[in-house]
Amino acid sequence: MTTAPHTPAADVLAELTAVLAGMTGAEVHAVDAERPFGFLGVDSLLGTQFLGALGARYGIRLAAEALYEHRTPAALARHIAGLLHAPAAPAPAAPMTAWAPLRPVRRPAAVAVTADPAALTGVLRDQLARILRCAPEDIDPGTPFTMLGLDSILAAEFVAGINRTWDLTEQTALLYEHPDLAAMAAYVTSRVSGTPAPAPAPAAPVPPAAQGPGLDLEALLDAVRDDVLSIDEAAALLAAR
Repeated sequence: MTTAPHTPAADVLAELTAVLAGMTGAEVHAVDAERPFGFLGVDSLLGTQFLGALGARYGIRLAAEALYEHRTPAALARHIAGLLHAPAAPAPAAPMTAWAPLRPVRRPAAVAVTADPAALTGVLRDQLARILRCAPEDIDPGTPFTMLGLDSILAAEFVAGINRTWDLTEQTALLYEHPDLAAMAAYVTSRVSGTPAPAPAPAAPVPPAAQGPGLDLEALLDAVRDDVLSIDEAAALLAAR
């Protein structure tokens, strides 16, 4: 009985780095294997394409969570090397699709969480950190979303996560009315607790990336195809433009 040849993590890292450099337009030697993917120019859509390319290269399935759980090229290379040499396991009863997006976990104690604005801010910050691929503590609740790099697609993903977590039906324009995490937490708290909503901040100028002519329709279609956004969420984003 033969076994698959051993592929060290270093070999996987070399392949992974070359693929990443090609997708981001960087030189291979400029890719720092210990820096988080978010700092290497990998957004949510590019991340899906990147994992797809690696999956095709090695004949494995990589869910979107892989970039959150293994946040640097070096960590992801070790993970892939482990998958290549792990013994085959029985298929789970309800397998996750290859490109299922990271969904916010619905908390059974949601009422208790939302009664405390500070706790709700923490939940929102965790969700936003997953989308931006950074540590939650790196996000200042007073920093405007536009300065955090939240483009139109990521904004729609963030609002969709808020809607799923608290059973709301908000539109992406919510981020322009409540332009930072602190304001958003106060608004969501008012919605779920039934208290009067705080007055929205003056409308901020819509950044070029979120305006109609700059909206990447191909990226939007890819987001729907890869289940990052639902058809209704994508339609709402287009209507808002």
